[in-house]
Amino acid sequence: MLRALPARVLGDVDDGDVRTLLDTDPVAACMLAGRIETHGVAAGSLGAPLWGFGPRDRLDAICLAGANLIPFARRGHEAAAAAAFADRARRSGRRCSTIVGPAPSVAPLWQLLAPHWGPPRDLRARQPLLAIDGPPAVTAEPRVRPVHPSEIEVLMPAAIAMFTEEVGVSPLRVDGGAGYRARVAELVRAGQSLAWIEDGEVVFKAEIGAVSRAACQVQGVWVAPRHRGRGIGQSGTAAVVEYARQCIAPVVSLYVNDFNAAARAAYARVGFRHVGTYSSVLF
Repeated sequence: MLRALPARVLGDVDDGDVRTLLDTDPVAACMLAGRIETHGVAAGSLGAPLWGFGPRDRLDAICLAGANLIPFARRGHEAAAAAAFADRARRSGRRCSTIVGPAPSVAPLWQLLAPHWGPPRDLRARQPLLAIDGPPAVTAEPRVRPVHPSEIEVLMPAAIAMFTEEVGVSPLRVDGGAGYRARVAELVRAGQSLAWIEDGEVVFKAEIGAVSRAACQVQGVWVAPRHRGRGIGQSGTAAVVEYARQCIAPVVSLYVNDFNAAARAAYARVGFRHVGTYSSVLF
């Protein structure tokens, strides 16, 4: 048997242990760390239960069971943690739209859940996790800047287009897009949405979708179709890196589909290095 212990719901008393675990890989854990640093670990403030795995004196893995199921395990404990989390997830029923996180944690979890939750709409097993902790290696596009709250209506069509291209479905399919619009507005208000807007058109956009003290994660990089092939994605991303390192966190990360050779080459030119692998299971 892989599972010696069941997963348990964590609470405020576990806060220190959770943070210690996340500190073992701040870049890979950024997606979870930012939310926990802001909201703590209790389900009431976090907005979803946080499951834990390991003996009472040591936390070996956690999994946020919200709109996204996000596991993170200490190296060497991924299989045992996956068995515990899969058991709890099966009993709870699928409530997430995505399983996402470090591939060593996602892969064994999905293997156990696939017979019950599969087939997925899309499985992206290898998504290189990239990071940069210094200045970009290419010139940043000076016209990329934080989006003003008054520009949300200009930004929304580009945000919807990006989401649809990347995920394969429109964000408007659920609640008419109200939840997605609220998320876009939240990032704009926080100064985490950047764009090059010219004559009322979004030429380039990106969001800093996850933020912790140690690292942040860039998401939603998009170039308007008629402007592609001109290096705008590269120079625009360099501008996002400069802004993020100055204003948000010292390390900037992102993950990219392994089959997107053009994006991977552009990020390499900007100065990103390969530091790990993510996986995503989309429903």
